[in-house]
Amino acid sequence: MTTVQDITLYLDSIAPFDTQETWDNSGFLVGSAAQEVTVAALTLDITPETVQMAKAAGAQLLISHHPVIFRPIKAVKANDPVYALIAAGLSAVCAHTNLDAAQGGVNDRLALRMGLTDIEPLPVPSSAALLRKGTLPREMTALEFAALVGEKLSTRPAVAAGGRLIRTVAVCGGAGGEFVGEVAGLADAYLTGEVKHHEFLLARQLGLTVAAAGHFETETPVLMPLARQMSDQFSGVRFLVLEQSNPVFYL
Repeated sequence: MTTVQDITLYLDSIAPFDTQETWDNSGFLVGSAAQEVTVAALTLDITPETVQMAKAAGAQLLISHHPVIFRPIKAVKANDPVYALIAAGLSAVCAHTNLDAAQGGVNDRLALRMGLTDIEPLPVPSSAALLRKGTLPREMTALEFAALVGEKLSTRPAVAAGGRLIRTVAVCGGAGGEFVGEVAGLADAYLTGEVKHHEFLLARQLGLTVAAAGHFETETPVLMPLARQMSDQFSGVRFLVLEQSNPVFYL
């Protein structure tokens, strides 16, 4: 029999929870550690809709990237995902920044999806473990790089051109705009999910091409490989990736 605790411990072995950022809330968050698991569903976000999808699939456990409890909660009401989990009898384990930093985690998978080679950690002072750096198959212009991002991630990226040809690329899934200043000089381009206006301006000033490809699009590449990896570890459990659509749409 496989329990929620067994799966939590395995996640901890491949993406240690103690490596999460200090502001994060990854780990076993809802339910019973002793609950038996025969079906586990993976998703980027736990919402009332994904809880219902998991329940319909016969799951006992939801594994998400974003923590379903991020800040202290003062009430749990009927439209709250935590309420939905409890009502459905589902447990929840969340692997956020620990999975971003892990070998084979969010940022490694994003780099692989982009077709980068020679992938390695890119230590920056404010977050030494999160970012990755790799090499494109050939030099590209900013326009060509933007087209590649759009093709590989099925998105329409927002791009600020740094003014030089691109061969090396740093990546950070999700909201990584804060690292623009630290990436400049270490790579020709930077791919992340969200970038603020002043961060785009800084990138251009520093000669760094930056592509903001969407929070959802830059993090979902990890889900299917993680499901396969966990299926190999727990032969008696069916791991499935919920078909969660991006809550943001692009015209």
